Amino acid sequence: MMQNSATDAAMAAPAVGVDSQAAAPARASAYAWLVLALTFGLLLSDYMSRQLLSAVFPLLKADWSLTDSQLGALGGVVPLAVGVLTLPLSYVADRVGRVRSIAAMAIVWSVATIACGVCQQYGQMMLARLAVGVGEAAYGSVGVALVVSVFPVRMRAAIVGAFTAGGLFGSVLGLTSGGLIAAQMGWRWAFVIVGVAGLALGAAYPLLVREQKIGLAGPAMGAAGKHGVAGVLRNLRAAIFPSWATVWTYLGSGLQLFIPATLMAWGPSFLNRYHGMALSQAAVVSSGFVLAGGIGMIVCGALADRISRGRPQIQLKVAAGYSLASAALLAIALALPAGGPQLVFLACAMSLASGTLGPAGAVVAAGAPLESHGAAFAALTLANNFLGLAPGPYVTGAVADRVGLLHALQLAPLAGLLAAGGFAMALRLGRRPGVA
Repeated sequence: MMQNSATDAAMAAPAVGVDSQAAAPARASAYAWLVLALTFGLLLSDYMSRQLLSAVFPLLKADWSLTDSQLGALGGVVPLAVGVLTLPLSYVADRVGRVRSIAAMAIVWSVATIACGVCQQYGQMMLARLAVGVGEAAYGSVGVALVVSVFPVRMRAAIVGAFTAGGLFGSVLGLTSGGLIAAQMGWRWAFVIVGVAGLALGAAYPLLVREQKIGLAGPAMGAAGKHGVAGVLRNLRAAIFPSWATVWTYLGSGLQLFIPATLMAWGPSFLNRYHGMALSQAAVVSSGFVLAGGIGMIVCGALADRISRGRPQIQLKVAAGYSLASAALLAIALALPAGGPQLVFLACAMSLASGTLGPAGAVVAAGAPLESHGAAFAALTLANNFLGLAPGPYVTGAVADRVGLLHALQLAPLAGLLAAGGFAMALRLGRRPGVA
């Protein structure tokens, strides 16, 4: 009982100031911006490698006589590998060095992408796509952990938002560039060209980014190696569950992403059915929603930093405000008749719905030691995927089968309300000094 009480007290402690504030740089140097640019470039490569497959689906289907389920499996194996491997590989990267891990990951997914272009049959393509997923599994969490470490605390929400937006921009680039290259040169060259570009950037990365120069030399194996599996598990638990406030931040962030995931997945169908747009036009307009989400991540993150000035409690208030505002805008949009005003409100809702990623990431960073940021961001990634990004499209589709797509989408704002409650609970627990 005493041990459980101690654990509860530790988990109830504030999720603020656990990492060393003194270790964070006081200002953003030119080198920090170079690190961000290079790491952001690799994130673009990551998502281009992942998403260009969708652009060549029709060509693959025709060449290999594939079914839609086989095509879906090729697309689904990457996020499956990412979901399974994100946390363990991020933990390993925290211990062996983030720069070398990032370079290794980029080389793996780039070589695997090139391999997709030379595959001769479906089984080979499935293995190559699995390798893409293995290479990409921990990049998002490890990349943002490295970038956060070279910027001041007061800029964390903006940096997390800007970095994460690269995933959306990379997805759009992957779809557009993949389609253009495939149309001119064939689907194989689409994989080869994107893979070669990622391989070149991955090989150059450790030559330009040095762990010693960014203060991450001497990875923190600490006592974990000396105490075997039990020590590793204790360290991992401390990294990803430092407090109940952090846990509720995970929940709030994941629930909030139900909204943008739903809009991205069902936007084209909604525009086609209710606005009478052709599928090609609906796809273009939906891409605009995706870009609005990416811009929202950057702008909302910067605004959260300006308001909070590095204080995690204020970041949580801002995140809750974004959640409530996005829910309200989406509810208004879906109550309007089809037309221009509805599209404007949908774009605004998408921007704010994605804007919580920055402040949520800043709070998670403040709650974990600097040397464990990779594992902490991996836990945030898992929450985002399993609570929002994965169930959003599926749940909305299942409800749409019963009540229609419009009514199903009208239920999505409830996720924003629940997310705001999660952030509010995190704020409440973060202020408590402990429990009796």
